[in-house]
Amino acid sequence: MAKQTFNVDPTHTSIDFSVKHMMVSKVKGTFHDFEATITADPEDLTSAEIDFVIDANSVDTRNDQRDTHLRSGDFFDIENNPKITFKSTDVKKVGDDEYEVTGDMTIRGTTRQETFKVDFEGSGKDPWGNQVYGFSGEGKINRSNYGLTYNAALETGGVLIGDDIKVSIELEATTQA
Repeated sequence: MAKQTFNVDPTHTSIDFSVKHMMVSKVKGTFHDFEATITADPEDLTSAEIDFVIDANSVDTRNDQRDTHLRSGDFFDIENNPKITFKSTDVKKVGDDEYEVTGDMTIRGTTRQETFKVDFEGSGKDPWGNQVYGFSGEGKINRSNYGLTYNAALETGGVLIGDDIKVSIELEATTQA
């Protein structure tokens, strides 16, 4: 089969994250606004070309004060770096429906290579005859590597915000009938 363009359905796709808070719990958040382009041969997903562009201003942790702080120069610095991007450079099949997707991630003007574990969840036809594909992805990035170093020491030892950010993506995409 030839490469096709997959249309990512933003109403059935989510980009979520979590980070340790006060060394005892996790804060979770999501990005509401993003664009994704996927070009691949549905029969050979190792050929995939994947591009994500996330609007950093759309960060939502269900707390306005925290979200405003995340948009500030202490974190995403959205005035100077409004977008977070990921562009795949390699896709490896590591199991029946399991892949490792490696690519260049740019946050706050710093680009680093990151790898995410991606599971192909399956495919089927929607009521309009389009082929629908589902994917789940997860990975971990170190926020300090991208200049997101704001933190505060705790009286009891440790820090307010963990360095490791767990990222999870649920993605639904279609190819035209």
